[in-house]
Amino acid sequence: MFLLIGVTMFPFSSQTVFPQIAPAGDHALLVTLGAEVSPVLAERVRTLRSALSSVSGVEACVPAYASLLVLYEPSLISRSALTRRIRHALRQSVDHATASASVFYIPVCYDACFGEDLSFVAQHAGLSEEEVIALHSGTDYLIYMMGFLPGFAYLGGLAPALHTPRLDVPRALIPAGSVGIGGSQTGLYPLDSPGGWRIIGRSPIKPYDPSRPDPFLYQAGHYLHFFPVDRHEYDLIARDVAAGSYHVEIQPMPVGKGGLPQ
Repeated sequence: MFLLIGVTMFPFSSQTVFPQIAPAGDHALLVTLGAEVSPVLAERVRTLRSALSSVSGVEACVPAYASLLVLYEPSLISRSALTRRIRHALRQSVDHATASASVFYIPVCYDACFGEDLSFVAQHAGLSEEEVIALHSGTDYLIYMMGFLPGFAYLGGLAPALHTPRLDVPRALIPAGSVGIGGSQTGLYPLDSPGGWRIIGRSPIKPYDPSRPDPFLYQAGHYLHFFPVDRHEYDLIARDVAAGSYHVEIQPMPVGKGGLPQ
């Protein structure tokens, strides 16, 4: 069995026992917690990242769908010592989920001038454009990991009815702020970029801005919630974003049973 995580194929047999801890070069360990994409595994990844962030010698922890890449300085902590710390953290974290996620409310204009593929997505789904917008903007999307571009969030939770095939030929330029659907995923392009996703709208928000003290607006473990705005509202928000006076609304995610966000 092969598990697709991001753009990397991980070979696992049906008898594989998790977690797996494997070297990834001479100063990193890859901790794989499972062979599926799920909010439960994402929370375990997040909890492990929190537990290891203060370990002396650990330089960075990079989360993915069901794994955590732990980069360390070998002169400060050995591979064997770090492996022991990881196993200890895994045992301690089984019943101690952090679950301190926030929801970031992101304005999106779904007008035809920005959503050039909205009609195709609606036709493919057998829905009206208004129904597509309502479905797309009616979900809290979990950020499983960051990658591809600075500030690009890999989101989970897209309604199955909106799953849409990518373009046969990617576009050479997708404008920053574009919101698209590619297969079973949706996302927001933080920068101008080539891309093959179906574009259904655009946000004036900047998920990545190197001029900010913290260039990244959000990170893995948080949620995005898109809400519709018209072209006039879009222009007003874009003006405020450019002036540095717009503040994205952020609310705590309610916690359900088992310590996981609802």
